[in-house]
Amino acid sequence: MRIISGLHKGRKITAPKNLPIRPTTDMAKEALFNILNNQYYFDEISVLDLFAGSGNISYEFASRGCKQLMAIEIHPGCTDFIEKTAKSLELPIRVLKSDVATFMHKTTDLFDVIFADPPYALSVEEFEQIAQITFERDLLLDGGVLVIEHEKHMDLSQVPFFSSSRKYGSSVFSFFEKKSRP
Repeated sequence: MRIISGLHKGRKITAPKNLPIRPTTDMAKEALFNILNNQYYFDEISVLDLFAGSGNISYEFASRGCKQLMAIEIHPGCTDFIEKTAKSLELPIRVLKSDVATFMHKTTDLFDVIFADPPYALSVEEFEQIAQITFERDLLLDGGVLVIEHEKHMDLSQVPFFSSSRKYGSSVFSFFEKKSRP
């Protein structure tokens, strides 16, 4: 995997082979960040990376100037790798070893962008639960967005707050938006 843009543009990052990860492809990541770049100034937002895996998405946000970034991952090898990589690249990524649902139910933090890349083997109901908890707990700031990456055969368009989806290869990004309050 590589960092597409920002301070560390072009930097290749190689995760250990024993980690249970499926990093977002460079093509899909570049497309996602092109969309987000039109909506946000990265140096002004707070980001939550759920199921952070190798930290691929976190590194991209941080390289582009995001200073408030939290990565949640339950696998200790993944959290160690993210912490070591973030430290070596001097990226401001706060890493927490936690089950995603537990973290989401307990956190009092609010975010502009929440990115979730759960294992594709989870059920549709488990994917829907990510959106449900996000909006029930009001975890997004006004104008915030939840992005869930999933396989192309899954349809999340009936989930409340769904706004759009984009397909890139075998992956899809489904976007859920909290509209600004009047």
